[in-house]
Amino acid sequence: MPRSSALTRLERLDRLTATLKQDRPHTIADLAKEHGVSNRTLTRDLQILRDQGLPIEADRGRGGGVRLDHHWGVGRLNLSYPEAVDLLISLAVAEQMQSPLFLAKLGSVRRQLIASFSPDKRARVARLKSRILIGTSASPHVQSTKASAPPRAVQRLHQAFLDQSALTIRYQREDTTPSTRTIEPHYLLLNYPIWYVLAFDHLRKSPRTFRCDRIISATGTEDRFKLLPQDRFKDTIEANTLI
Repeated sequence: MPRSSALTRLERLDRLTATLKQDRPHTIADLAKEHGVSNRTLTRDLQILRDQGLPIEADRGRGGGVRLDHHWGVGRLNLSYPEAVDLLISLAVAEQMQSPLFLAKLGSVRRQLIASFSPDKRARVARLKSRILIGTSASPHVQSTKASAPPRAVQRLHQAFLDQSALTIRYQREDTTPSTRTIEPHYLLLNYPIWYVLAFDHLRKSPRTFRCDRIISATGTEDRFKLLPQDRFKDTIEANTLI
């Protein structure tokens, strides 16, 4: 089978699996139409998924229903490397916050995720985790000013943080005055529920702290930076994380 055809089938199987996991009724005809294949091809795809361990049940006869066994659990979870990194970091944040609820199984989940990485990727994840800092809870006043940053701006900040690349942002200061900055996002700090980015500000040519929820827009650059030691940001943390 040509490589392009194999990739197309794999992508279709992934989409079909996602469809079956939805809590709604399906028929062979509906699924075939939704995924742009014949009933015969759809039936073959279902058999491939069964062979891979997905517990698919089907009623006999034309128009019969297709569904997952209602006893089916999570099963195998396929995550991309960035998704696995995000999940692992989220678990680390939850553990550092020391919430008494829902922590019993986090250690096991973390170990399974780490085991799925190659040694070099494990080292990279460890470095990323060391760049995420957990502080105290934000004051009631700060919490009352919390806003929602545009999702695209958050995504670009996230990517720049992972890649250690500079980012040009449109930022709204505390007095609501906007400014444009090019920053290097070295560390992230959580003073729950407010996230801050500890960055080197090209405009001021010094370390600065920016509230993530005040970033109006962001544009990535190709400029990479070398990580500065955490103590370089001590003064800016103390001066700016209370506002």
